[in-house]
Amino acid sequence: MVFLSYLILGALAGTLAGLFGIGGGLIIVPVLVFSFEIQGLPSEILTHLAVGTSLATIVVTSLSSIRAHHAKGSVRWSIFLLMAIGILLGAWFGVYTAIQMSGAVLQKTIGIFAILIAIKMWIGFKARDGSHIPSRPTFVSAGIFIGWASSIFGIGGGTLSVPFLRKCNLQMPEAVGTSAACGLPIALMGALANMFMGQGNDQLPAMTTGYVYWPAFLGIVLTSMLFARYGARLAHHLSAEVLQKLFAVFLLLVGTEFLIL
Repeated sequence: MVFLSYLILGALAGTLAGLFGIGGGLIIVPVLVFSFEIQGLPSEILTHLAVGTSLATIVVTSLSSIRAHHAKGSVRWSIFLLMAIGILLGAWFGVYTAIQMSGAVLQKTIGIFAILIAIKMWIGFKARDGSHIPSRPTFVSAGIFIGWASSIFGIGGGTLSVPFLRKCNLQMPEAVGTSAACGLPIALMGALANMFMGQGNDQLPAMTTGYVYWPAFLGIVLTSMLFARYGARLAHHLSAEVLQKLFAVFLLLVGTEFLIL
């Protein structure tokens, strides 16, 4: 039953990754936290383990999502390359920042973030198109911040990079596609850093490498790859307003639960 829940979680996360360019972490992390809690894992490590595992799954999810968006010509690779430079650096330091927090502090931090994103999603991403493309250092600097914050929360960065890219004069399909591409270096560096920095914690369960729990990773990626392509197709053909508001309600409930635990 636990593995089945990971399969269902992967399907939901993959669809959201393709649809919103968010990498799926916003749903993976809270569900994994609750799942690990039910499994009886120590409270000191379950949030870190959820974040690290989420980032590892996003490596696979983002590859599938990138392929679908690239096929539609919606990835601005020149912008991606500039942002990726900053993202790799920021993601490493983001994991270091998260590991310095206790499990309770990290959980409440994620709760606050979830509520803020819920409010933003309910209102809608209404950033106006900018009048020009920013300079190269601006893209690199934005990448550092997006990589740092995203690796703390275990997300692919779309909730931060999509609004930023909209202000950089990219239309919504290009913003989502380029954001999906940016999720790969965030997830790759974040997962590797969690594997490395989580070594030696004797509270971790079997079948882990640092803060990555492989049974959850396997269950999620088996379905997320398929559904990321489905979500990317929906992004080009379907209005996501209702789904976005439902997702906002979900995040609000999760964030509130994280704050009162």
